[in-house]
Amino acid sequence: MLLYLFKKTFEMLVTFLGITVISFLIIHMAPGKPTDVLTDMNPKITPEARARLLKYYGLDKPIWQQYTLWLKRIVHLDFGESFSSDHRPVWSKIKERLPITFGINLLSLIIIFIIAVPIGALSATHRHTLYDKVVTLIVFAGFAMPGFWLALLLMMFFGTYLHALPISGLMSLDFQRLSLWGKGVDLARHLILPVFVSSFGGLAAISRYMRGSLLEVVRQDYITTARAKGLPESKVMYVHALRNALLPIITILGLSIPGLIGGSVIFEQVFGIPGMGQLFYMAVMMRDYPLVMGILTIGAILTLVGNLTADIGYAIADPRIRR
Repeated sequence: MLLYLFKKTFEMLVTFLGITVISFLIIHMAPGKPTDVLTDMNPKITPEARARLLKYYGLDKPIWQQYTLWLKRIVHLDFGESFSSDHRPVWSKIKERLPITFGINLLSLIIIFIIAVPIGALSATHRHTLYDKVVTLIVFAGFAMPGFWLALLLMMFFGTYLHALPISGLMSLDFQRLSLWGKGVDLARHLILPVFVSSFGGLAAISRYMRGSLLEVVRQDYITTARAKGLPESKVMYVHALRNALLPIITILGLSIPGLIGGSVIFEQVFGIPGMGQLFYMAVMMRDYPLVMGILTIGAILTLVGNLTADIGYAIADPRIRR
């Protein structure tokens, strides 16, 4: 098992270097430069001033040298300073917003796993029934419905028409004056719509994968043998079949970890949530290279950790992989 983990960790480091190289090149190949935000709207700017700005931000160096300097800082866990007017350290900006995005999406993942797995398993055990048909209809609606459109519909219905839920931010204006219980209720009311939008598409996908995986497992010979021994159908399905049917779900959930950042861009913009998604959007619009690379680096690390988590989950669920 230790050799297996060592091999996977080494592969993870090599992959991380490849991801950072490609991300760095793509960012610098995109049209425009960070200095354009400062110079395009100033007709009096001179070529000498533009050159000084490029030198100040280190953009006058060859791209391979810029990447080498950036990589040296990353080794010391230094993401550099933001190109924005405040020139704050990138990590300071990220750590302010990371808990918000991580908390919302982690809550969504927990809800998805708790609800989607039983829904998919019941759909597989009650195939072609009314329940299965209704779930299938809802699943396809979840696949087809864009997240931003669903968010806008929910905001209009629950916020504008019913005035039942807040539609923006994480807390009310009088949040600091509320009691501890009131603060909890206020925060929960603000999170209902974003968490639902974040979870809805995942619920549809995971439940469908669970159904297909379980239907595939029940065709295996060892399930036939278990039934031939006279075991109860519930034990055959939910003890023998379900464990092996969870293997693809483990992979999907592991690869869902990067969505803790990337998938939040849309709903954080729509609901005005000050999280990593909103920060990433603003960084791209401002061409803030250090901030964009910092967020992409964390996304890459989460992706690789997700893969490693899925591999470990596979090894735990299937002893053949450990050997």
